[in-house]
Amino acid sequence: MSDAEMMKLYSGRILALAADIPHLGRLPAPQATVRKRSPLCGSVVTVDLGMQDGRVSEFAQDVKACALGQAAAAIVGRAMLGLSLAQLQAGRDDLRAMLAGGPVPPAPFDGFAALEPARDFRNRHASILLAIEAATEAAESL
Repeated sequence: MSDAEMMKLYSGRILALAADIPHLGRLPAPQATVRKRSPLCGSVVTVDLGMQDGRVSEFAQDVKACALGQAAAAIVGRAMLGLSLAQLQAGRDDLRAMLAGGPVPPAPFDGFAALEPARDFRNRHASILLAIEAATEAAESL
């Protein structure tokens, strides 16, 4: 990867997101816990989740990932509380589509626009998807 490509990929916005991840840590008594790992880079995200009346009521995440995975976790963390399973599934599917060249997901996941430069770097997609996939899988298990 050239220096210019690195600068494009690791923008100031991505680095700022990576430095400010909401809901870091673990829940004391989650209803569901899912750990996801990217085999290519070794990034790991563990999500603890609680739901009430079909909506996310509690959320925490332990993020050990590259800057792109951390930025994605920050976007997920800002959106989580109050979401339904259907909204999580749509967010996950919309992020996958965006990384494949589709449009930026609508709110509340429109923050993923910051990760558009990663479309061209398929080896980074798994890390970007960790947080939303873990959160969705946790909600699906309830």
